[in-house]
Amino acid sequence: MKKFFVLLLAALMVFSCTFTAVADDSAYLGVMLSTNVMSLDTNLATDGESFEVIADCIDGLMQMDAEGAAIPAIAESYDLSDDGLTYTFHLRDASWSNGTPVTANDFVFAWRRIAQEAGEYAYMLDEIGNIKGAAEIIGAEKADPTTLGVSAPDDKTFVVELNVPVSFFPSLMYFPTFYPINEEFYNSLADGTYGTSPDTYLSNGAFVLEDYTPGTASLTVKKNPDYWDADRVQLAGIKYQVVGSSDNALTAYRTGALNVVAISGNQVAAAEKDASLANNLKVTGAGYMWYLSFSQTEKNAQNGKLANANLRLAITNAIDRDNLVDNYVMDGSLATYTAVPPQFAASSTTGEDFSADQDRFTDYVSYDPDKALEYFEAAKAELGVDEFTFTMIYGNNEGDEVAKVAQAIKEDVEDALPGLTINLQPMTKAERLDKMQNDNYDVALTRWGPDYADPMTYLGMWVTNNSNNYGFWSNAEFDQLIADCTTGAYITDYDARWDAMLNAEEIVLQEAVIAPLYTKAQANLITEGVENIEFHPVALNRVYKDVVIK
Repeated sequence: MKKFFVLLLAALMVFSCTFTAVADDSAYLGVMLSTNVMSLDTNLATDGESFEVIADCIDGLMQMDAEGAAIPAIAESYDLSDDGLTYTFHLRDASWSNGTPVTANDFVFAWRRIAQEAGEYAYMLDEIGNIKGAAEIIGAEKADPTTLGVSAPDDKTFVVELNVPVSFFPSLMYFPTFYPINEEFYNSLADGTYGTSPDTYLSNGAFVLEDYTPGTASLTVKKNPDYWDADRVQLAGIKYQVVGSSDNALTAYRTGALNVVAISGNQVAAAEKDASLANNLKVTGAGYMWYLSFSQTEKNAQNGKLANANLRLAITNAIDRDNLVDNYVMDGSLATYTAVPPQFAASSTTGEDFSADQDRFTDYVSYDPDKALEYFEAAKAELGVDEFTFTMIYGNNEGDEVAKVAQAIKEDVEDALPGLTINLQPMTKAERLDKMQNDNYDVALTRWGPDYADPMTYLGMWVTNNSNNYGFWSNAEFDQLIADCTTGAYITDYDARWDAMLNAEEIVLQEAVIAPLYTKAQANLITEGVENIEFHPVALNRVYKDVVIK
C-alpha cells in the first residue's frame, strides 16, 4: 500500500506540472474519465466516455447548443419535404485534419458502413431514425448497403429519405453514430486499425487526437487549427486521465493535476462544507439511469427462473431506492421507479415532462417488503421451488458507489425474500458488457444514458431482438405499441403517441423487465477560472467547444 501511494503521488506531481499554468492560453484542460475509452470508431463505440471524445474530434451534421437543441454544424442548413420524409442537408466548407474537404459522400459512406456492419448502435438508423432501407440492410435480409436511403447529389448536398416522419430527426444528427468518415482515408488503413491512434484518425471537429493508445488510462486531444469554427475554440487541448476512485480524483484536483473531476458519496457533503471547494462544486443531471437487468432465457439464472414475472417483481419491490441514493450514492441522484427516468423528455404539445404522468406505476415498482414477499410466494408456487441463487454482475471501474449499491441491493433482497441468495461478481465494464451482450449472466447492475430527448431512447431497448435488449424479453403487445409510435398510427399524432408510450412503459414495469434504481447526478469539481463547460443529460454529457480558462 505504501509503495502504491508513493507511485500515485509521483504520478500526480507529473500531472501537476502539466496543469499548473491554468490561466495560460497554452494550457490544456485536465479532465477525469471514470473508465477507459472503449473505442473511437463510431460503429463500435457504445459508452459515454467514447462518445465524448469522438464528439471532441468530429462534427456531425448538427451539434448541441447550451440547452441541448440541435443547431447547425457541418450542415449549414437543411430543407424538409412537405411530407416529412426527405431531409436535404446543405454542407458548409469544412475540412478533415489531413486537408481533405468534408463532403456529402463522407456521410453516405459512414452511414452505409454502420448499416452493413450492424454494430450495436445500428438500430439508430432503423428503429429510431427510420431511414429507408436500413431495416433490410441491418436485418436478416442483409440487403446491399447502397440501398440505404442516403445520397450525395453533389459534394455539398446530403439527402436522407425516411420511411415515416421522425419529429426529432435533427437532434439525432448530433449523436456520434451519425458522424461522417472519410472513405479514402478509412480504406487506406489496415483492417481494424481505424481510430486506434492519432495516425489512424481524422478530425473535422474542434480538436484532433494528439495521443492515444487503446486500453491505456490517458488520452489527449489538441485544438484543431483547421476547424471551420476555430475562432470559437479557446482551449489549447484536453488531457483526459482515467481515475478509478473519487478519493484519487479529489487528490488530483487538490494538487492541480486535474481541473475537472467527479466526486461521489460523502465527498459531496464534505465539499459543500469546505470553503476551498464549495464554490467550485457543480452538480448536474448526468442522465444515466441505473437499473437491474434480468436474463430471462433458459440457459441462465437457474434454467430460466428469472423468466417468471412474479420473481422479478419480488426483487424490484424489495429494494429501498431512497436508501441507495441517500446513504450510498449521495451525490444528488434521484431514486427512480419508472422505466423512463425523469427530467429529460418533455411533450411537444404540453411541455410536461414525461415523468408527470407516471404516478400510476407505483403498483408495480415501489419499496414494499410485504408486497415483495407476496410476489415471492407466488413465484415459488408457480415454479415449484423454494430456494434460488443468482449471481449479480457489476463493473468495478464504474464509480466508487457501484460496489456499495450492489451490496445494499443484495442485503435488501435477501432480507425481504428468505430463500433467495444473490452472489456478487465484480468485473470491468467491458467484461460486464460482453457477458450481457452474449447472454452469459443472471442479473446485471447496469446503466443507460439517453441518446436523444424522447422517451423512445429507453423504450426502444425492449423491442424484441433489439441489440440492447439484454434481458432477451419479448412481448407482442409492447412491440406493437412501439411500432405504432415509430412507424404506424401515432407518428404524427403526438398526444396519442405520448399516451401509447406510457402504455408501453406500463407493460415493462408490470412485467418487471428491469428493476429501475436511480437516475444519476454528477458532482463535479471544476478549477476556478474554468468556464463554459456544457453539461447535458442527453447524448453528449460534456461539451468543451466554448470553454475558457481565465
